[in-house]
Amino acid sequence: MAYGMLENRMTIFNGNTMIEQDFLRRFLFEDLGVRGEWVNLTTSWQAAKQHQQGSDVVQQLLGQALVAVVMLSATIKFKGSMILQAQGDGDITTLVAQSTDERKIRGLVRSHGEVVAGSLETMFGQGRLVLTVDSGNAQPYQGVVPLQGDHLAAALETYFVQSEQLNTRLWLFANDHVAAGLLLQELPAQNGDKADWQRIEMLANTITEQELLTLDCEQLLYRLFHEEKVRLFDAEPVEFQCACSRQRIERTLRAMGRAELEGILEERGGVEVICEFCGEHYQFDKIDVEHFLTQGVTHDSDTLH
Repeated sequence: MAYGMLENRMTIFNGNTMIEQDFLRRFLFEDLGVRGEWVNLTTSWQAAKQHQQGSDVVQQLLGQALVAVVMLSATIKFKGSMILQAQGDGDITTLVAQSTDERKIRGLVRSHGEVVAGSLETMFGQGRLVLTVDSGNAQPYQGVVPLQGDHLAAALETYFVQSEQLNTRLWLFANDHVAAGLLLQELPAQNGDKADWQRIEMLANTITEQELLTLDCEQLLYRLFHEEKVRLFDAEPVEFQCACSRQRIERTLRAMGRAELEGILEERGGVEVICEFCGEHYQFDKIDVEHFLTQGVTHDSDTLH
């Protein structure tokens, strides 16, 4: 295997294995027109799920979504956020995962009842999967596909076939401690040999959940593709960071209008907002509300958690 420079590498020693944590790694099959990505979320996964409720099935789905959105954010060049949102009328009603172009992640999941592991239709009922690229200063790009398939990876593969016309495969796994994933994709504007893609896909299909959750990127790639020429690029760190701030909450409250806010103040004496992503509490009294209604939102810089 041919490797790129291995810099800024964070590892832990686990027996005889050096395991990279909280990184995205890109790799390229030279001369084959196929690229790939590997993601490990450990500390960032623990932080992201800290304020989320749900059974193991629900939590693991959130972990898979966070891994997926990190990989998807690295398939395109943009400034802003990549947002994955799944909504349905079943036991899981909402799943949201977000990654910025700097690999800052957050997510949330809402469910009710006892969620039974199964297909997406079993868990979400009738629903849809929406992928949004939000640059913050332009009209967001959105792609929508039915929320169908045996697992989240299958729905995302359908999205790439329909919207990008690119052969794409994903493997997504999560447990209580770690969430990890692998992505393979044909390069756009390439006329690669289909036999090459089929060979790489066949080799990748031998991967197991245990391998993806426990092996270092280099070890995994060597185990799967040791006869291929692969270039591995620098590690890109991933961390949990919420984008909520008092200023943003004020904008949201101001959009609700004076009548609704005054009704809340009359009933409760104040307005309390809790961020569903990080659990941060924001309190607004009558003076606060009057200030941002009459003079606009505060101008302090956004605070990230």
